[in-house]
Amino acid sequence: MNKRLFPSTVFGFHPGTLLIVAALLLIFAAALGLDLKSQGRVYNYLWSVTGETEPAKQLLGFGQYLMSSTRRQPDTQPYARIQNNHVNPFGVNTFLEQEVEPDKRERQVQMIRGAGFHWIRQQFPWEDIEIDGKGDFIDRRHDRDGDGVNDEISAWDKYDNIVELADTYDLQIIARLSAPPAWSQPPGTTNHFTPPADFQDFVDYAVAVASRYRGRIHHYQVWNEPNLYPEWGDQTVNAEAYTDLLCRTYRALKAVDPDIRVITGAIGPTIDLSGRNAYDVLYLQRMYQAGAGDCFDILSVQGYGLWSGPTDHRLRQVTINYQRHLWIRDLMVANGDAEKPIWISEAAWNPVPNDPTIADLDRYGRVTMEEAAEWAPLAYERAIKEWPWIGVINYWYFKPADDHEKGQSPYYFRLVEPDFTPTPIYESLKAYATSDDPRLFGPGRHSVERGMVSFSDITSIWYRFRMQGTNLYACYDQPPLWISYSIDRSTHQRIETLPPACVPLGNTLDGGEHTVEILLPGSSDRLESVIIIDHSTRQRIPWLLTGIVAALFAAAILVSAVNARLFRGV
Repeated sequence: MNKRLFPSTVFGFHPGTLLIVAALLLIFAAALGLDLKSQGRVYNYLWSVTGETEPAKQLLGFGQYLMSSTRRQPDTQPYARIQNNHVNPFGVNTFLEQEVEPDKRERQVQMIRGAGFHWIRQQFPWEDIEIDGKGDFIDRRHDRDGDGVNDEISAWDKYDNIVELADTYDLQIIARLSAPPAWSQPPGTTNHFTPPADFQDFVDYAVAVASRYRGRIHHYQVWNEPNLYPEWGDQTVNAEAYTDLLCRTYRALKAVDPDIRVITGAIGPTIDLSGRNAYDVLYLQRMYQAGAGDCFDILSVQGYGLWSGPTDHRLRQVTINYQRHLWIRDLMVANGDAEKPIWISEAAWNPVPNDPTIADLDRYGRVTMEEAAEWAPLAYERAIKEWPWIGVINYWYFKPADDHEKGQSPYYFRLVEPDFTPTPIYESLKAYATSDDPRLFGPGRHSVERGMVSFSDITSIWYRFRMQGTNLYACYDQPPLWISYSIDRSTHQRIETLPPACVPLGNTLDGGEHTVEILLPGSSDRLESVIIIDHSTRQRIPWLLTGIVAALFAAAILVSAVNARLFRGV
């Protein structure tokens, strides 16, 4: 009797069958490798869900992305009616107070407005306004006329100039209130970010700024990154103490002008629990427990992409990426703040050169200039499409006054060089922000100012946008006399009897993108929002299930047939 040198089956399959499967897998791996190397369809898909550009990181990231679906997803309430969010989303951080020459300040503002930005997040540093003591708004630090004696000028002068420039060029200001002077801090303070010994001193400074610019500045931000070192000084970060500061300032600013909108200090993304920094989600929950929910109109976060691009869809509590604010939004909803927006105080990718002499080279991530220029518009595009609770996104940052910080990594975030030479990032953002192409809205309730192309005259108000979904509703505070609309350039349809709140404009659209035009009479109030619902996935589910079952059945038959025919009688 002949003995077999090899077993007749392995795990129930004939070895020949397994060889065929192995060959097919090898062909698949080769095809996948070729696609990733040539940046084909699979590469582009993996980029669209991981934000990674290197194939190995894309594959790892894709596994993490798939695992995200096994966890509870954030509750973001995308159909909530968001307050204080009827805003143009394009903002930028500025340091106009560092430009000594007024002409250079104006040149900055001209370039900012010319690039399509509508907001500047401008510091009003306490240490530069109330310099030597409480109630003292005189600047005595410089000899301006060269006579050997320091001159006295109003510390308000340059800030008056900044506010005037913003008015002239139709820019809105987010006034960042922070940077306490040394006289306000506890004795022996060595960290100049340390909050004041008496919080009332900060409140009085905030009131002084708001009173001076009443009716001209409407948005004030109280502190910056209170959960991160070094912004709360050389001490354990303290959500309860910051909430006390926030609430005191909120009440005082509302007393100056009830129309002022108070923005929290930007919550910095971190998972650190050391006390030097505080895990962002837990820090915010502590704020809520201390009563912060009654003390702000707009919540602020930081939106740095760091090591992955703006398309990163991975949702893990330990992942820091551009969409981390979804966890913050989830916590806001859980605390009854679904109607409040999130504004991103700082968002960017750092094109720092690969130079080991640069301090903190990789601390803020590192990308090429080409990548940063490509990703910046995509960051705005994704927020407008997917996150209707996001309002203003302030890019970090416009321009340094000089290059004395060129040896430090944060310097390279700039959009414009000290000599006013634009970087490719500036040019790409300008092209996107000033484009007349209508923005794309995904499922959710979207405020009209966030991305619609609009025009109004005496006779009509006209809106144009793109949507991705199957159902469309137009919403308003008061029903207009009529609404006329067109979808995908079809003949306009007019509705003259309108229900309260919202009217359906399309309920049986095919899945995918559609171009929408809406007209209202010129005497009407403007649209409040549009609601977009996407049932296309639901429409596809029966076909997907049928296809999966058919494919599995065909595969089983194929394997059985190959096994029977090739190895019959063995």
